[in-house]
Amino acid sequence: MLIDLLRNGFDKWTVISLLVAVPSILFALTVHEVSHGYAAYRLGDPTAHNMGRLSLNPAKHLDPMGTLCMLIAGFGWAKPVPINVRYFKNYRRDMAITAAAGPLSNFIMGSAGALLEAGSDRLFFALLQHHPHEWLYNLGYMVSLLFYFFSILNFSLCFFNLIPIPPFDGSRILFLFLPDRLYFGIMKYERTIMIVLLLLLWSDVVTLPIGGISSFLHDKIYYLVMR
Repeated sequence: MLIDLLRNGFDKWTVISLLVAVPSILFALTVHEVSHGYAAYRLGDPTAHNMGRLSLNPAKHLDPMGTLCMLIAGFGWAKPVPINVRYFKNYRRDMAITAAAGPLSNFIMGSAGALLEAGSDRLFFALLQHHPHEWLYNLGYMVSLLFYFFSILNFSLCFFNLIPIPPFDGSRILFLFLPDRLYFGIMKYERTIMIVLLLLLWSDVVTLPIGGISSFLHDKIYYLVMR
């Protein structure tokens, strides 16, 4: 988004796209982290609850660099919710459930975004047939763009976080199937792995099919309503 703005100048629709992107990113990242914390809380870990992290206030969850990366590159992260596995009865299973809660929340929000986009498009199409005003068209476009971006963003966050390497949620789910020695041996290099992967993604040395999968899912759900 920011790259497009710098390249194209202050084009009206580019600025509108940026304004749509910011609240979508704030909400998606916040719900993702709250979902982790709430799942852990339900499984007996009060750490996130006691630290005030079960809040929908974005300021409690956002990582400045992760949010900036989301705006610039289309992928990013929030401040991780603290988890204390000592509270879990079955730490392997409960850690996997806690990890899966974040991507699951994004999948649900991505689906909801596509459904809301289709519903709003049907509504504005009907209104424009009887009231073909430019302001109504622009309003419909903005609402549709908001739900479209929200849907694609959440699907992208879902699948990006399911990458099965540290520090992503997928690695915690993979923990269920790995012996402790191997898992903790890999986790020692969590920060290094993250930095290397981000550099590879930014330089286009490595490409992931996340955008294509997200668009496919969005379109399938959207056209179920638009038929």
